[in-house]
Amino acid sequence: MKTPEVSVLSLGCSKNLVDSECLARRFADAGFKVRFADGLVPDGSVFVINTCGFIGDAKEESVNTLLEALQMKSDGGIAGVYAMGCLTERYRSELAEEMPELDGIYGKFDWTSLVGDLSGRFVEVDKPWQRKLSTAPHYTYLKISEGCNRFCAFCAIPLITGRHHSRPVEEIIDEVRTLAASGTREFNIIAQDLSSYGRDIGNGSSQLALLLEKMASISGVEMIRLHYAYPADFPYDILPVMARHANICNYLDIALQHIDDQVLTNMRRHIDGKATRALLDRIRAEVPGIHIRTTMMVGFPGEDDAAFERLLDFVAEQRFERMGAFAYCEEDGTYAAGHLSDGIPEEVKQKRLDRLMALQQDIAFDHAESKVGKTLRVIVDEYDGSRFVGRTEYDSPEVDCCVFIDPDNRIEVGGIYEVNIYASEGFDLLGRIAK
Repeated sequence: MKTPEVSVLSLGCSKNLVDSECLARRFADAGFKVRFADGLVPDGSVFVINTCGFIGDAKEESVNTLLEALQMKSDGGIAGVYAMGCLTERYRSELAEEMPELDGIYGKFDWTSLVGDLSGRFVEVDKPWQRKLSTAPHYTYLKISEGCNRFCAFCAIPLITGRHHSRPVEEIIDEVRTLAASGTREFNIIAQDLSSYGRDIGNGSSQLALLLEKMASISGVEMIRLHYAYPADFPYDILPVMARHANICNYLDIALQHIDDQVLTNMRRHIDGKATRALLDRIRAEVPGIHIRTTMMVGFPGEDDAAFERLLDFVAEQRFERMGAFAYCEEDGTYAAGHLSDGIPEEVKQKRLDRLMALQQDIAFDHAESKVGKTLRVIVDEYDGSRFVGRTEYDSPEVDCCVFIDPDNRIEVGGIYEVNIYASEGFDLLGRIAK
């Protein structure tokens, strides 16, 4: 009897990817041959598409991917199409009506029944966090909570994921120990709201510092990186922990969105410009050398020309080591969609976005150039045929910069090395292994 085959295609963020990895492990345990797909290929397998529903472009990509998969199914190229994830959680009935050819629709949380439905038998799970990694084995994403209680005016995440709920500390530590014992060295901690971790399962205060202390002491854990902190109610007790442990990267991803007080109020961000600057000053003072990644939004209702100029001045002043930005797009069901007029023309939004990112590009190039002549610790991700490609502690997978390392027979993929940086190339660095 032929082994059943399933392909898992994960769209959107790394949090989705963790769900896809948990699903893949369950399929593998049930006897399926599982592969992670980068795109749709007519290979005869069943496709499970983990959709994204965060913003308009992501929703459009998910819908188009589902339609393309259904066409492949009609043409006989694939055996079936199952949808899960954020888009299906929010628009399940609409998708069922518009795409009746889908073989199954699952949401953000009930995908756990998908394996049993496909295999026709009950699949017992010992530890729900066990995964089949889609990344290289030396690094992974570690999801420590789900959901969000912030209800920012522009954001649909709480409508999709529900209220914030944290995983128990000891469950996470069990997962980290297991992964580290199998060779995973880098752990990228992710959550919709890292700042709230543990407040719902302890005494009302954050447990992130406790989690970091325990993780940092585990043998084999060599890089820990923090993603998606929230600026209001920031857990300051993590800063001395970060400064004390060499294996906690000097890196923090914290989306700030804006600096203008009126725009922040309209966004319902629970913080003003003065408090934002004080937060950044304290982070940089307590964790010297930290690299901050942030995200900004342009064109939100209430952002007049003066507010945008204040945002430009703020970015020029702070010189963020890593920054992304996007133009506001109204999302169904959010506070902004129901209460604020999206009156800024799209061409104005785009011009503002272009100006902001041009400024940040110059800043990022300067940061890269400042590393020339230094020796940095680099984890090696791959060999591209001519040179090795790695990342410093200041660089997350997929979204940040790379270090291109001259060929050297001492280098192994997954290894961590001291690298002498001899040049920069735009955002990226060039280096060779230190003698």
